[in-house]
Amino acid sequence: MDLKQITHADNVRLSDDGRAVRILDQSRLPNETVYLELSSPEELYEAIASLRVRGAPAIGIFAGYALYVLALQSRETQVGPFVAECRKHRDYLNASRPTAVNLKHMLDRVLAVAESMPCADVASIQDAMGQAARAIHQEDIAMCTAISEYGLSLVKAGDGILTHCNAGPLATSRYGTGLGPLFLAKERGIPLHAWCDETRPLLQGARLTTYELQRAGIDCTLICDNMASLVMKEGKINACFVGCDRVARNGDTANKIGTSGVAILAKFYGIPFYVLGPSSTIDFTCPDGAHIPIEERAGAEIKEMFFEKPSALPEVKCYNPAFDVTDHSLITAIVTEKGICYPPFEDSFAKVFGKGAGL
Repeated sequence: MDLKQITHADNVRLSDDGRAVRILDQSRLPNETVYLELSSPEELYEAIASLRVRGAPAIGIFAGYALYVLALQSRETQVGPFVAECRKHRDYLNASRPTAVNLKHMLDRVLAVAESMPCADVASIQDAMGQAARAIHQEDIAMCTAISEYGLSLVKAGDGILTHCNAGPLATSRYGTGLGPLFLAKERGIPLHAWCDETRPLLQGARLTTYELQRAGIDCTLICDNMASLVMKEGKINACFVGCDRVARNGDTANKIGTSGVAILAKFYGIPFYVLGPSSTIDFTCPDGAHIPIEERAGAEIKEMFFEKPSALPEVKCYNPAFDVTDHSLITAIVTEKGICYPPFEDSFAKVFGKGAGL
């Protein structure tokens, strides 16, 4: 029985008039709480590219609402030109970030509604697109709850959990994926302790994960990324929980930069390493991690962001990949809303997802 219901941030939703997407600007946290209402293609694109909205599931929810909001603005009265315009908006928004597969999946899902109604009028298609976008949101809430239940079954009271990046409610809809078991445990009075990697260079662990955990009253300690090895060696970590932005068919997993290093350390110290995410992040068309595109971001994020003065000379070159790929051999299990998948992952995916996996 739940002992305390956690209050979750209302971070992505339609505006009250239903004609804009309302988000909590994550780039301003933890020091400022700012909500934005976005409706133009440029605003919606920029929100994803600049990480005002981030986290694969949250990006998927945002994408569904964004395409719907843009569809409402169309002046086309004929179905053919209307759908063609929607396709252009889909392609534009999809280009904002290449790694998170949820972005493309949810844009395609809402667009498919329009493409499946060639005999309907534009107003009816717009309404159906809105229903699809709202369904994506509600499904994510249910998925996060199920993932949290499965994840919680993998740990026990008193365990120390290492986290990397942010995979909580801010990155999803409710509970989260990688952080979901911690929130569910708090509601049920099960004590767990989170050790949170700061997650350089954008500090999602410091800015967002500890923000969420602290507000929920969950015991947490912030560490620099390069302290994870020592904390593991000291026996303070019983499991690693991370989210994911894309999972290949063989179980290779793309997540925030630094995740693969955590997995390597966990393997050395004999600590279970769990990846938690909805099935929509599994790309069954992608055979392995070598085929996952990795976004590279501006070097200013390394040298300038969050510093009063630049930390390196202007002429110093930077390499700033936003994600890395954790080899499937380092992953203890992948936790989805349908169940827990263990190696070999292609076999496990086939059992859990059946023919829908395309295997």
